[in-house]
Amino acid sequence: MTSTWSTADIPDQSGRSVVITGANTGLGLETARELAAKGARVVLAVRNTEKGENACDSIRADHPEAEVEVLQLDLASLDSIRGAADQLRGRVDRIDLLINNAGVMYTSRQQTADGFEMQFGTNHLGHFALTGLLLDQMLPVEGSRVVSVSSVGHRILSELDFDDLQAERRYNRIAAYGRSKLANLLFTFELQRRLGTAGAATDALAAHPGGSATELGRHIPGGRFVEPVLGLLAQSAEMGALPTLRAATDPDAHGGQYYGPDGFMETRGHPVLVDSSTRSKNVETQKQLWAASEDLTGVTYPV
Repeated sequence: MTSTWSTADIPDQSGRSVVITGANTGLGLETARELAAKGARVVLAVRNTEKGENACDSIRADHPEAEVEVLQLDLASLDSIRGAADQLRGRVDRIDLLINNAGVMYTSRQQTADGFEMQFGTNHLGHFALTGLLLDQMLPVEGSRVVSVSSVGHRILSELDFDDLQAERRYNRIAAYGRSKLANLLFTFELQRRLGTAGAATDALAAHPGGSATELGRHIPGGRFVEPVLGLLAQSAEMGALPTLRAATDPDAHGGQYYGPDGFMETRGHPVLVDSSTRSKNVETQKQLWAASEDLTGVTYPV
């Protein structure tokens, strides 16, 4: 294994079934492209199916033999999540890899179809519900993994207020994003503890892309003024996808690990093991968020 891990280090993925949320653009698309290139059957779980089909065409243009398909999924709707999970059960008999990649960032205050604050509802609760509904298709599969994409933003203004999880009393778009990305890590660590206790064949890992030039940043306040600065820090979507790909495929990776870039302030570079905030490691907070997430989504886990 090279010291600068790259797509050349991805093992053969033939025979594996992969589901990636938000795979029609940016990090998700590049993740899908590389896994399909290595032989995986990849399901692009996306809100806009037209864009999803265009993404499939883009992958096939590079890799004509790629097995890629589209699944309609709106993470801001529990009905859509349940419908997508039902469809997947009819399409694939097993899932080797679930990559919780989709997300929204720094939006003005909005609500999901179920009344959740949009960033928390989409980035965390939507993926919590989806993972819980798909886990039965993963638990018997040796080497299966759930990889959730967090962010360096999990450290910023991210303390959870369990009396106001939907930010109804006060809303700050940067804080809301930070809370949602902290929730991704709290979820990963609690899920891994449950999987380990159950002796499951599935592992839960997390990754973050550093600063990547994708559509995710379109809601950044004053974006056109800070864009020159961000451009100096941001790396390509191809590089930004590498931590996720390593967490998903490195034979030496294991449950509970967190991958990110090795460069300046983890904003760019090749993927390595990185540390997360002290807040993300609080076991009581992990358990409390899990219980709240079950209550809000109505989804309970088989572990």
